[in-house]
Amino acid sequence: MLIKDIISEIEQFAPPIYQESYDNSGLLVGNKETKVTGVLLSLDCIESVIDEAIALKCNLIIAHHPIIFVGLKRLTGNNYVERTVIKAIQNNIAIYAAHTNLDNVKNGVNAKIAEKLGLTNLKILAPKKQLLKKLVTYVPVAHAEKVRNALFEVGAGNIGNYDNCSYNTDGTGTFKGNENSNPVVGEKGKIQFENETRIEVIFESYREKDLLKNLLASHPYEEVAFDIYPLDNTYQNIGSGMTGEFDKALSENEFLSLVKKTFNLKMVKHTPLLNKPIKKVAFCGGSGSFLIKNAINSGSDAHISSDIKYHEFFDAEAKILIADTGHFENEQFTPEIFYELIRKKFTTFATYLSKENTNPVNYF
Repeated sequence: MLIKDIISEIEQFAPPIYQESYDNSGLLVGNKETKVTGVLLSLDCIESVIDEAIALKCNLIIAHHPIIFVGLKRLTGNNYVERTVIKAIQNNIAIYAAHTNLDNVKNGVNAKIAEKLGLTNLKILAPKKQLLKKLVTYVPVAHAEKVRNALFEVGAGNIGNYDNCSYNTDGTGTFKGNENSNPVVGEKGKIQFENETRIEVIFESYREKDLLKNLLASHPYEEVAFDIYPLDNTYQNIGSGMTGEFDKALSENEFLSLVKKTFNLKMVKHTPLLNKPIKKVAFCGGSGSFLIKNAINSGSDAHISSDIKYHEFFDAEAKILIADTGHFENEQFTPEIFYELIRKKFTTFATYLSKENTNPVNYF
């Protein structure tokens, strides 16, 4: 088992292309061709986590937060980032991070929070735009199913909770090959009228290379006609935050007690109570104050996140109950996502959840 095998499984689930522009997800330390002896999973990768990996004989750490977030100009051990990287290199330990790409996928960080809270009917709170394209191609009717399936194999035609989605119309295509052509149907030099199916599918932009590869391999024509259009649609599977619903509405006190219990909190910072039931909830792992207006506009009764500043609590404007859990606290379950992915694919592999509490915030 090589490091790249583990990484491939994670990146199929949370493609790096979906990380934010400021982020630094990916392999930060190490060689992807190295054989893996064991994997340690954590929220953060700091010196104590490196020590834990050494004790467990793990040479790969997968963390949510990248230890290298901005450029390193020197490695002299002057701060915790440099010391962590130095210790990892000295002990041949690779470090991989899946950060905002794991935040942004529908089954990622926020879905895990929803699972812990018992929320259903999940939807992305702020879906992203301009991530989708549409492919249109024309194929002889008898070959349409083969071409469609080839496109579906590489992820085309996924819309929300549905896959294998396409639109098909039959018509007549015309073509005439020159003296250098080798037509599959018809004769060179003569115009051919062919019954064809127009196939339309949407796809995630980053899949374009694989999509065209499968299209050309499955299509019978010597010259394949196709169009690709960029779409301005929001992509409901990718974006920031999430909304979900309780089966039965809770009182505000019941809701805050549930939040406190779920995230194992000593206290919950929140806005004034509104004396309204809590049925629909918006939430965002990590820092989610930028989503307060989205949460209000979504019709949510409450918004759960962290790192909310004093003045940002006023943004609730008596329209929503805001609960700040703390950053570590609402993302503490994230390593479980890595564990489930790896254990599902590599059933006998040595995989450990870190026992280190990396939370830098303490309460007295």
